[in-house]
Amino acid sequence: MRIGWIQALEFRNYRTLSWTPAPALNLLSGANAQGKTNLLEALAFLATGRSFRTRHLADLPRWGAGTAAVTGELRRGEGATVVRRVLTRREDGGWQGSGAGCPWARAVAFGWQDLEILTGGPAVRRAFLDGVAARLAPAHRAALQRYRAVLTRRNRLLQQPLPERVLAARLAPWDEQLAAVGLEVLERRRRAAAALQTEVGRIYPALVGEAAKVELRYRSSAGEVTESAAYLAALEAARPLERRLGQTAVGPHRDDLAIEIEGVDARRYGSRGRQRLLALALRLAEVLPVAEAAGSAPVLLLDDPLSELDGRAREHVLRELQAAEQVFVTSPEPVHVPGAACWTVRGGALSAA
Repeated sequence: MRIGWIQALEFRNYRTLSWTPAPALNLLSGANAQGKTNLLEALAFLATGRSFRTRHLADLPRWGAGTAAVTGELRRGEGATVVRRVLTRREDGGWQGSGAGCPWARAVAFGWQDLEILTGGPAVRRAFLDGVAARLAPAHRAALQRYRAVLTRRNRLLQQPLPERVLAARLAPWDEQLAAVGLEVLERRRRAAAALQTEVGRIYPALVGEAAKVELRYRSSAGEVTESAAYLAALEAARPLERRLGQTAVGPHRDDLAIEIEGVDARRYGSRGRQRLLALALRLAEVLPVAEAAGSAPVLLLDDPLSELDGRAREHVLRELQAAEQVFVTSPEPVHVPGAACWTVRGGALSAA
């Protein structure tokens, strides 16, 4: 997949934008706060209807605007689809989005915040894995919403001072629902982790230029459950703890993704530059699995991926990116790569470098 052209109106700091990017590697340079990341965000919003920076639609329109729109052409093979997404301010001051998307369009974004996949808490890694799982199977987001809804109701019951027999009877239907949708979430997360493991094992050594074993392991608080009966048994075993906590103690909301290099937790391995390379490798590891699932490669949106890297590491990263289909890379300083298209971003305007 690639983006043929994009037009934006009142999006972030872009009053108007009309751009035809190159079909392969696009290098975007410019000082801070000029609109480089905003441009990547507009590309992501066009392709997926989502921002990789915020969940709030109100953050996307230009300050003071009543509407905002992003329109563009998404191409796959010989076919093309024009997508238009519009943001409109409601009478109550909130914002709503409209516009049909494209079922095969995918975008993978990388930014400084991805270091938290390695250094942050389990919630960050769960969110990362859920994003990958949703790009592989869009139904994953709906399953997560169902899981959270059942979890909320079950937790409310656990917080009530009920006799054990009464509580068990009232929890039973919610336990069955939680096990069913929980297994659905677990299975997709495990598949996503396995797909990432295969690719990151190749990509990370290529980026650092030396042999290095990377291992990803999905850690389930419910154990290696694959059937409802085992999931229900895990819930029952955790009941005493749940009564004390007033919340569900096992399930996808308590899980984690272990990330190790040469058997050492990635949070304690190597320099910040090495950690940044691993975070980038995790994002690049999505490309092949997503391409196989969607039928076309995702667009890569990489926000300042070369920062904190030495010259050798930069060469390795750029070599890896040249093998991808369509890539957008931002940098505060101009980057020159043979055959790449170079652009300058200044004050919400874009020009050829």
